[in-house]
Amino acid sequence: MTERYAVIGNPVDHSRSPEIQSAFARATRQDIEYGRLLAPRDGFAETVRRFRSEGGRGANVTVPFKEQAFRLADSLSVRAQAAQAVNTLRFDASGIFGDNTDGAGLVADLKCNLGISLAGRRILLLGAGGAARGVLHPLLAEHPAALMLVNRTPEKARALAAAVSPLLRAGAFDDLRGERFDVVVNATAASLAGEAPRLPADIFVSGALAYDMMYAANDTPFMAWARAHGAAQIVDGLGMLVEQAAESFFLWRGVRPETAPVLAMLRNAR
Repeated sequence: MTERYAVIGNPVDHSRSPEIQSAFARATRQDIEYGRLLAPRDGFAETVRRFRSEGGRGANVTVPFKEQAFRLADSLSVRAQAAQAVNTLRFDASGIFGDNTDGAGLVADLKCNLGISLAGRRILLLGAGGAARGVLHPLLAEHPAALMLVNRTPEKARALAAAVSPLLRAGAFDDLRGERFDVVVNATAASLAGEAPRLPADIFVSGALAYDMMYAANDTPFMAWARAHGAAQIVDGLGMLVEQAAESFFLWRGVRPETAPVLAMLRNAR
């Protein structure tokens, strides 16, 4: 019997997760159906419960519901507990299990697909929502020289940093004056709103990487800004999406798919 999965978000029409998970299923001969579910912003839990009651076996969770998914889950993986955000749900007889594959996906994309070593680098992470929560611990595990977290609401960034590690610095965008970074990762939803985070013009060191977790056929506003202000390498989050999706697929199906052919397919389809 074909088993059903979906990506749940708001907005969700832009999501390429159905293409990715369907490609994984074909390559590994898994009989699944994967679709999109648009959840009302005040109706995430109801959407999940309805999908589960209709036979759904699991779901990916995208903006703005990752922290709600954390609260909804009956049990959690270690990495979801660390992040206090969930991007992958699995439904079984014991209830709703929540995991977070975002950090593993980001690090795999940076290291394996892009050949970026994070050890000893100065990293700036923009945002303090569910997307940022999911990647903080995996980034710290790569032993950067510094990891700074900034957010439009600095109190939220400081609270998140205090909860995660004393090694984290946190503050407001205004605190970035005079700072320089090797890697700048945009984990805000600004790109979905057609905006770029407000950054100093000289934030990038020579050879710096600008990475937007969002993905699009053309430059996001953050990527366009980074290109105009000296970033040497500008990348969107498509590779992260594929890598975190592979982690989700493994959680659901017990099979780890190859990611390189799927990422190449998506890049060539642009």
